[in-house]
Amino acid sequence: MRSQHIWKEKNDDGRRREVRVTKFGGDWKFQAKFADDLDWTYYDRPRVEDLTTLRDVVFRKYQRRRASSEDVEAIDKLLRLYAAQS
Repeated sequence: MRSQHIWKEKNDDGRRREVRVTKFGGDWKFQAKFADDLDWTYYDRPRVEDLTTLRDVVFRKYQRRRASSEDVEAIDKLLRLYAAQS
């Protein structure tokens, strides 16, 4: 089943960035763009900051029964993997 998580954030310069994460078939797809960009940037290797924010977003949804515990666990596993590689 497909699930999508979207959030917006501002960087230190005040530029607004939108991040979209889609899970389909067990694969997580990350894409982001700044408000003034025309095209989306697709990440093969997501940023650790984006993974941390995604974990917070999905955990809050899990508490409201809108996400599964398996999704939270999968994100935790990705966080450990990519944090160790940094």
